Amino acid sequence: MHPLLKRYIPLADMLAATFGEDCEVVLHDLADPEHSVVYVANGQVTGRRIGQGIEHLVREVMQADGPEQDYAVNDYFHKHGRLIRSSSLFIRDEEDHLIGAMCINLDTTRITQQMAFLQSLMPKPPEPVAAHETQHGNRVEDMVMSLVDNILAGCDVRLLTREERLEKIRFMQKRGIFQVKGSIEQVAKRLGITKVTVYSYLDELRKKSQDADD
Repeated sequence: MHPLLKRYIPLADMLAATFGEDCEVVLHDLADPEHSVVYVANGQVTGRRIGQGIEHLVREVMQADGPEQDYAVNDYFHKHGRLIRSSSLFIRDEEDHLIGAMCINLDTTRITQQMAFLQSLMPKPPEPVAAHETQHGNRVEDMVMSLVDNILAGCDVRLLTREERLEKIRFMQKRGIFQVKGSIEQVAKRLGITKVTVYSYLDELRKKSQDADD
Protein backbone atom coordinates (compact mmCIF):
# COMPACT_ATOMS: atom_id res chain seq x y z
CA MET A 1 0.00 0.00 0.00
CA HIS A 2 1.24 3.48 -0.85
CA PRO A 3 2.35 5.17 2.41
CA LEU A 4 0.04 8.14 1.83
CA LEU A 5 -2.97 5.83 1.60
CA LYS A 6 -2.35 4.41 5.08
CA ARG A 7 -3.40 7.77 6.50
CA TYR A 8 -6.91 7.17 5.16
CA ILE A 9 -7.48 3.91 7.08
CA PRO A 10 -8.62 5.66 10.32
CA LEU A 11 -10.97 7.83 8.22
CA ALA A 12 -12.43 4.71 6.59
CA ASP A 13 -13.03 3.13 10.00
CA MET A 14 -14.57 6.34 11.35
CA LEU A 15 -17.00 6.65 8.43
CA ALA A 16 -18.04 2.99 8.70
CA ALA A 17 -18.58 3.33 12.46
CA THR A 18 -20.49 6.59 12.04
CA PHE A 19 -22.95 5.39 9.40
CA GLY A 20 -23.26 1.81 10.62
CA GLU A 21 -23.41 -1.61 9.06
CA ASP A 22 -25.05 -0.41 5.84
CA CYS A 23 -22.00 1.73 5.01
CA GLU A 24 -18.98 0.14 3.35
CA VAL A 25 -15.70 2.03 2.82
CA VAL A 26 -13.17 0.71 0.31
CA LEU A 27 -9.61 2.03 -0.09
CA HIS A 28 -7.93 1.52 -3.49
CA ASP A 29 -4.24 1.68 -4.39
CA LEU A 30 -4.41 2.46 -8.11
CA ALA A 31 -0.84 1.39 -8.78
CA ASP A 32 -2.41 -2.04 -9.42
CA PRO A 33 -5.96 -1.53 -10.77
CA GLU A 34 -6.53 -5.27 -11.17
CA HIS A 35 -5.90 -5.82 -7.44
CA SER A 36 -6.48 -2.30 -6.17
CA VAL A 37 -8.47 -2.97 -2.99
CA VAL A 38 -6.08 -2.62 -0.03
CA TYR A 39 -8.53 -1.97 2.82
CA VAL A 40 -12.25 -2.59 3.43
CA ALA A 41 -14.50 -1.58 6.31
CA ASN A 42 -17.94 -3.25 6.51
CA GLY A 43 -17.26 -5.37 3.44
CA GLN A 44 -20.55 -7.22 3.84
CA VAL A 45 -22.39 -4.43 1.99
CA THR A 46 -21.13 -5.38 -1.49
CA GLY A 47 -18.77 -8.23 -0.61
CA ARG A 48 -15.63 -6.29 -1.52
CA ARG A 49 -12.39 -7.96 -0.40
CA ILE A 50 -8.72 -7.03 -0.29
CA GLY A 51 -7.02 -7.94 -3.55
CA GLN A 52 -10.01 -7.30 -5.81
CA GLY A 53 -9.86 -4.74 -8.63
CA ILE A 54 -11.66 -1.54 -9.56
CA GLU A 55 -15.32 -1.86 -10.64
CA HIS A 56 -17.32 1.39 -10.83
CA LEU A 57 -14.49 3.87 -10.38
CA VAL A 58 -14.05 4.82 -14.05
CA ARG A 59 -17.74 5.62 -14.39
CA GLU A 60 -17.60 7.78 -11.28
CA VAL A 61 -14.58 9.68 -12.63
CA MET A 62 -16.50 10.38 -15.83
CA GLN A 63 -19.54 11.59 -13.90
CA ALA A 64 -17.60 14.05 -11.76
CA ASP A 65 -19.00 17.57 -12.09
CA GLY A 66 -15.87 19.15 -13.51
CA PRO A 67 -12.27 18.55 -14.60
CA GLU A 68 -10.84 20.07 -11.42
CA GLN A 69 -13.02 18.05 -9.07
CA ASP A 70 -11.31 15.16 -7.31
CA TYR A 71 -14.48 13.50 -6.06
CA ALA A 72 -17.69 12.05 -7.47
CA VAL A 73 -20.90 11.66 -5.47
CA ASN A 74 -24.21 9.80 -5.60
CA ASP A 75 -23.56 7.18 -8.25
CA TYR A 76 -26.10 4.33 -8.01
CA PHE A 77 -25.61 0.67 -8.92
CA HIS A 78 -27.17 -2.68 -8.03
CA LYS A 79 -25.25 -5.40 -6.16
CA HIS A 80 -26.76 -8.67 -4.93
CA GLY A 81 -30.24 -7.21 -5.33
CA ARG A 82 -29.34 -4.11 -3.30
CA LEU A 83 -29.42 -0.51 -4.47
CA ILE A 84 -26.03 0.96 -3.57
CA ARG A 85 -25.31 4.68 -3.39
CA SER A 86 -21.62 5.29 -4.00
CA SER A 87 -19.28 8.27 -3.68
CA SER A 88 -15.53 8.36 -4.29
CA LEU A 89 -12.62 10.59 -3.33
CA PHE A 90 -9.67 10.50 -5.75
CA ILE A 91 -6.36 10.68 -3.88
CA ARG A 92 -3.23 12.33 -5.28
CA ASP A 93 0.38 12.51 -4.12
CA GLU A 94 2.53 15.62 -3.68
CA GLU A 95 3.24 15.69 -7.43
CA ASP A 96 -0.49 15.59 -8.30
CA HIS A 97 -0.35 12.00 -9.57
CA LEU A 98 -3.46 9.89 -9.05
CA ILE A 99 -2.48 7.17 -6.57
CA GLY A 100 -5.68 5.97 -4.96
CA ALA A 101 -9.34 6.35 -4.18
CA MET A 102 -11.60 6.00 -1.17
CA CYS A 103 -15.12 4.82 -2.03
CA ILE A 104 -18.15 4.93 0.25
CA ASN A 105 -20.87 2.43 -0.63
CA LEU A 106 -24.16 2.93 1.19
CA ASP A 107 -26.81 0.21 1.05
CA THR A 108 -30.10 2.09 0.60
CA THR A 109 -32.30 -1.04 0.69
CA ARG A 110 -33.81 -0.44 4.11
CA ILE A 111 -34.33 3.22 3.34
CA THR A 112 -36.22 2.48 0.13
CA GLN A 113 -38.36 -0.13 1.91
CA GLN A 114 -39.46 2.53 4.39
CA MET A 115 -40.18 5.19 1.77
CA ALA A 116 -43.94 4.62 1.94
CA PHE A 117 -44.22 6.25 5.39
CA LEU A 118 -41.04 8.37 5.27
CA GLN A 119 -41.88 10.05 1.97
CA SER A 120 -42.48 13.40 3.62
CA LEU A 121 -39.04 13.35 5.25
CA MET A 122 -36.80 11.63 2.72
CA PRO A 123 -36.78 12.05 -1.08
CA LYS A 124 -36.83 8.99 -3.25
CA PRO A 125 -33.37 8.17 -4.65
CA PRO A 126 -32.98 8.70 -8.39
CA GLU A 127 -32.95 5.72 -10.72
CA PRO A 128 -29.51 4.20 -11.32
CA VAL A 129 -27.60 6.23 -13.86
CA ALA A 130 -26.48 4.25 -16.90
CA ALA A 131 -22.82 4.57 -17.86
CA HIS A 132 -22.48 7.00 -20.73
CA GLU A 133 -19.72 8.63 -22.71
CA THR A 134 -18.94 12.05 -21.37
CA GLN A 135 -15.86 14.21 -21.02
CA HIS A 136 -14.77 16.80 -18.52
CA GLY A 137 -11.54 17.93 -20.13
CA ASN A 138 -8.05 16.57 -20.20
CA ARG A 139 -7.96 15.93 -16.45
CA VAL A 140 -10.50 13.10 -16.64
CA GLU A 141 -8.77 11.59 -19.67
CA ASP A 142 -5.42 11.78 -17.89
CA MET A 143 -6.87 10.09 -14.78
CA VAL A 144 -8.32 7.21 -16.79
CA MET A 145 -5.22 6.82 -18.95
CA SER A 146 -3.09 6.64 -15.82
CA LEU A 147 -5.20 3.61 -14.85
CA VAL A 148 -4.40 2.06 -18.24
CA ASP A 149 -0.68 2.64 -17.64
CA ASN A 150 -0.99 0.96 -14.24
CA ILE A 151 -2.89 -2.01 -15.73
CA LEU A 152 -0.03 -2.55 -18.20
CA ALA A 153 2.75 -1.78 -15.73
CA GLY A 154 5.17 -4.55 -14.91
CA CYS A 155 4.83 -6.41 -18.22
CA ASP A 156 6.66 -6.14 -21.52
CA VAL A 157 3.79 -5.55 -23.95
CA ARG A 158 5.98 -6.80 -26.80
CA LEU A 159 6.08 -10.26 -25.19
CA LEU A 160 2.37 -10.57 -24.41
CA THR A 161 0.59 -13.45 -26.11
CA ARG A 162 -2.66 -12.82 -27.95
CA GLU A 163 -4.63 -14.30 -25.05
CA GLU A 164 -2.78 -12.12 -22.54
CA ARG A 165 -3.55 -9.00 -24.60
CA LEU A 166 -7.17 -10.09 -24.88
CA GLU A 167 -7.38 -10.48 -21.09
CA LYS A 168 -6.00 -6.96 -20.58
CA ILE A 169 -8.58 -5.60 -23.02
CA ARG A 170 -11.33 -7.57 -21.25
CA PHE A 171 -10.38 -6.08 -17.88
CA MET A 172 -10.35 -2.55 -19.30
CA GLN A 173 -13.69 -3.09 -21.05
CA LYS A 174 -15.44 -4.34 -17.90
CA ARG A 175 -14.15 -1.31 -15.97
CA GLY A 176 -15.44 1.19 -18.54
CA ILE A 177 -12.07 2.34 -19.84
CA PHE A 178 -13.29 2.39 -23.45
CA GLN A 179 -16.11 4.80 -22.66
CA VAL A 180 -13.53 7.58 -22.45
CA LYS A 181 -12.94 9.53 -25.65
CA GLY A 182 -9.70 8.56 -27.36
CA SER A 183 -9.08 5.54 -25.11
CA ILE A 184 -9.03 2.97 -27.93
CA GLU A 185 -6.27 4.87 -29.73
CA GLN A 186 -4.27 5.29 -26.52
CA VAL A 187 -4.62 1.63 -25.51
CA ALA A 188 -3.59 0.53 -29.00
CA LYS A 189 -0.50 2.76 -28.79
CA ARG A 190 0.46 1.42 -25.37
CA LEU A 191 0.03 -2.21 -26.49
CA GLY A 192 1.90 -1.64 -29.75
CA ILE A 193 -1.04 -2.79 -31.87
CA THR A 194 -3.39 -1.07 -34.29
CA LYS A 195 -6.70 0.53 -33.41
CA VAL A 196 -8.39 -1.98 -35.71
CA THR A 197 -6.94 -4.82 -33.62
CA VAL A 198 -8.38 -3.33 -30.43
CA TYR A 199 -11.79 -3.10 -32.11
CA SER A 200 -11.51 -6.75 -33.20
CA TYR A 201 -10.67 -7.78 -29.63
CA LEU A 202 -13.70 -5.88 -28.33
CA ASP A 203 -15.93 -7.53 -30.95
CA GLU A 204 -14.58 -10.94 -29.95
CA LEU A 205 -15.28 -10.26 -26.27
CA ARG A 206 -18.82 -9.10 -27.05
CA LYS A 207 -19.50 -12.28 -29.05
CA LYS A 208 -18.13 -14.46 -26.25
CA SER A 209 -20.37 -12.64 -23.77
CA GLN A 210 -23.42 -13.12 -26.01
CA ASP A 211 -22.63 -16.82 -26.45
CA ALA A 212 -22.32 -17.23 -22.68
CA ASP A 213 -25.72 -15.56 -22.17
CA ASP A 214 -27.30 -17.87 -24.78
